[in-house]
Amino acid sequence: MNSYVGYVMLQEQIEHLFYINGYNKIPSNLPEYTFYWRRENQGITVIFVIDYRSGLYISEDQYAHLKEKIIQFFVQKGEKDVHMLSLAFSGDTEKAKKLCAGDSFYWIIDTGMRRLMIHENQTPDFYGWRAILEEFLASSVFYGDNADVEQESTGTGQRSRAKWDKEKAAGLPWVNICLVAVNVIVFLICTFTGDLLYNKGACGVRDILEDGSYYRIVTSMFLHWDVQHLFSNMIVLYYIGEMVEKKIGHIPYTLLYFLSGVAGGIFSMVYELVSGDFYHSAGASGAVFGVEGALFFLAIINRGGHGHMTVGRVAFAVMFSLYCGFTSAGVNNAAHIGGVLVGFAAMAIIMMLQPNDTTRKD
Repeated sequence: MNSYVGYVMLQEQIEHLFYINGYNKIPSNLPEYTFYWRRENQGITVIFVIDYRSGLYISEDQYAHLKEKIIQFFVQKGEKDVHMLSLAFSGDTEKAKKLCAGDSFYWIIDTGMRRLMIHENQTPDFYGWRAILEEFLASSVFYGDNADVEQESTGTGQRSRAKWDKEKAAGLPWVNICLVAVNVIVFLICTFTGDLLYNKGACGVRDILEDGSYYRIVTSMFLHWDVQHLFSNMIVLYYIGEMVEKKIGHIPYTLLYFLSGVAGGIFSMVYELVSGDFYHSAGASGAVFGVEGALFFLAIINRGGHGHMTVGRVAFAVMFSLYCGFTSAGVNNAAHIGGVLVGFAAMAIIMMLQPNDTTRKD
């Protein structure tokens, strides 16, 4: 493939990868060197990306000087704890290995073989990035040095760019975006129709059993009582749904969302029958908690984290949400519990059905 087009594609892919994982870019004067950073509880994490594939030579002293300058940059801004990982993209792994010397925070991506190289004397993980990079390299959108990319005979790479843009667009979390949009649109309709949709679509076990309106289990997932109710659900769904959908794909994510929402409705109905406390419930909380449960499972199997979401962070978010529900009036906690349990279990099944998932390898 055209070397310039390949270089541009690689840059775009890397920037997108860091962007979706919450990193900020610091461009340098030399396009072969790029720095990405993110604030953690422990300080600042920096990933120093070196495009070491063609025509570049950097000595060990120059490499050490660059790392020192990056650390000084953050120290001058008042940051005390700076944790850095160097990531070299190279088709000549022997050349790349000579650069790192005794640096234990230095990984190599073999662009020809599409693999991540981590040697025994180097750190086995860096804030969950091992799993992220392995997934990135295994994806169909990564173009290595030997990738078969369709191009125009003119060599301009226009068809290559079109192919990359199409695949990048396919990775957008459009199902999650549509779900958020539908919830908002339905709420706006409710503001003009009064109680009509609530009377016809809210979930209540007596209504369902008396007239067989089982559709209410699904329709209630798109109804919200007020703006605060809608906002609290959609803001969580928007952020965590994106991560989950990009991980498992559009169709599995759709199934997971609706299974969790239906489970929330069923748990709510069972609670009504057992407790004798009959009510009408509405909201996407069961489905949203299901997505949270799915993210929790991903964080567990991805060596302690998924993207910038660690097991501790996800567990805290789930427990805090449940706590807020139990300490607030008028909250359907049964739906929350049903959603998170089924979401966690559904994600486990989805991952078992995806044997090529690199995040499950040790």
